[in-house]
Amino acid sequence: MSALKAGALAGRVVLVTGAAGGLGSELAKQAAAAGATVVLAGRRVRPLERVYDEIVAAGGPEPAIYPINLEGATPAEFAALADTVGQQCGRLDVLIHAAAGFGGLTPLETLPAEDWLRSLQVNLNAPFVLTQQCLPLLRAAHGTCVFVLDEEARVGKAYWNAYGVAKFALRGLVSQWAQELESAGVHVLDFTPPPMRTTLRARAYFAENPETVGTADAPAGACLQAVVAALA
Repeated sequence: MSALKAGALAGRVVLVTGAAGGLGSELAKQAAAAGATVVLAGRRVRPLERVYDEIVAAGGPEPAIYPINLEGATPAEFAALADTVGQQCGRLDVLIHAAAGFGGLTPLETLPAEDWLRSLQVNLNAPFVLTQQCLPLLRAAHGTCVFVLDEEARVGKAYWNAYGVAKFALRGLVSQWAQELESAGVHVLDFTPPPMRTTLRARAYFAENPETVGTADAPAGACLQAVVAALA
């Protein structure tokens, strides 16, 4: 688990997308353990409820669940999410884009156009629009926005299709947000985790023994350490 001090995020509100995923769930649980009220955003309610139950069982602040399907969400739906967080939680200190969509290694030539569009929506468009909609809350709290990236040397290779392209583009988006928000009191961080034992990795490395890869615990802790430092 994270080496965060008890109460390091006390009184903070943290919104995590992909909160039921391998990295997202660890980020949510560790943020809650550090005192944050966590908003669990994701596509399916039942997996989000499991993370909710783990947080409550561990004695963390009661989280909130916000179901949203990033594949088809409209700008109005992202705006509704931001509005709900503001109304129900009163503030937003941290936004972590941990959601990722990856269907597996596929040649571009045979990748269905619908899969290309869905992947760009989840991995690139959604982080942009949600950040844009959450900016008033983040600015008011002098908050932090975190974009989870991937290793350039890996996703730039053949067959990583739209996911790889989106992750390359996301680096450019992070750079632009960071420069534009530098004077606005909003910290923009990028985080590239090491290889982790997640469902996404299993789709690309299906012959790999998952026991040879570390869990998301340590990477999540490292990400939150950077967040705490930015908020200080």
